[in-house]
Amino acid sequence: MNYKIYPPKKIVMQVPLPASKSISNRMLILNALGGGDLHNVAVCDDTDAMRRALATPLDAGHVTINIGAAGTAMRFLTAFFATREGCVVTLDGSERMRNRPIALLVDALRRCGACIDYAGREGFPPLRISGRRLHAESIEIAGNVSSQYISALLMVAPLMGCRTISLTGELISLPYIHMTLSLMRLMGVDCSMSGGTIALPANAVYSPTDLTVESDWSAASYWFSLQALLPESQISLLGLHPHSTQGDSAISSLFSHLSASAPILPFTPSPSPKTTLHSPLHLNLSSTPDLAQTVVVAACLLGRHFHISGLQTLRIKETDRIEALCSQLRRLGYIVTPDDRDFSLSWNGERCNPEPQPHISTFDDHRMAMAFAPAAILFPGLVIDDIEVVSKSYPDFWKHLTAAGFTLTPCGKEVQR
Repeated sequence: MNYKIYPPKKIVMQVPLPASKSISNRMLILNALGGGDLHNVAVCDDTDAMRRALATPLDAGHVTINIGAAGTAMRFLTAFFATREGCVVTLDGSERMRNRPIALLVDALRRCGACIDYAGREGFPPLRISGRRLHAESIEIAGNVSSQYISALLMVAPLMGCRTISLTGELISLPYIHMTLSLMRLMGVDCSMSGGTIALPANAVYSPTDLTVESDWSAASYWFSLQALLPESQISLLGLHPHSTQGDSAISSLFSHLSASAPILPFTPSPSPKTTLHSPLHLNLSSTPDLAQTVVVAACLLGRHFHISGLQTLRIKETDRIEALCSQLRRLGYIVTPDDRDFSLSWNGERCNPEPQPHISTFDDHRMAMAFAPAAILFPGLVIDDIEVVSKSYPDFWKHLTAAGFTLTPCGKEVQR
């Protein structure tokens, strides 16, 4: 369904943010490996796909599991099922998932003895996995492609007797690796990382542990954008942790470079370094790529020139996020330039005429919908296509936006003001 979005003059609201999807998916795998009780697990498409997959009986012969568009589930479950002795699973997904590469992870697991075949195109899902006991004292994998491959291997490493995982090349999305290591330590595996080397103890075994999921900093990012664009607002964000393992907690620092107005947090944030709010913005988001859409869109709307690099993973996400950002910002009159030499996006203030009635295509990508929603503040009546895509990570996003004073009207109907 496509909706027109109309903004309020300001927002006064306490926002009950959803639980972290990234933490939840890791906890679901670790809980399946080690036991214990989980609390406040995120309720969204991605975690639902993970739950269904983990609940599938594996003793009834060959089973097919379709995880839809859940990329994290595809990577984590590939490693998980590869270690389930005796199971035979075909792991499949949406059409977009069938075009997202997975060969790097499959090759690493095969070197550990995994039996994984491609049921379709070489290097891509669907995968036919015959679970067996794996063994590897050490594993080597590139650190510059996807941290999810590394986290997938990390979580099953204790089952393989693995003592060392070596990451080669540039390391990206490091906070997600540290998140996995932190959760593994909570489950009794005393792992550590130094440079590109991850060390695990001998005879490591997971222990049953009760775990509670904190609120999602990625979801919080959209409210930072709204606060920046409506600076008289009083937005309180609930359930966030000050020392979170979530890399996207960096959104607080990032937006301090964009706006003097910030949401109210449930703790006193560390003072941000003084910065001028008018000079060109230079950022590297290789550690926090899921914040790219929020920051790029907000910077344009705030009239802030920028050069944002470290975006190498954006082309293999739910959609090609580089292309999607450029095409949809142009509809609003912003000419943003990509450069694959340093995996960057730049805007020097160049404008074109916006569409008379701009609408945003979401390309089946939840973050496109949520990152562009604040644009309705400058473009009242902005149309967001297929708003249901937010169910992938933040199903209550539009409900919360409505509670904040936004008006959402199905296209073709008159708005009630």
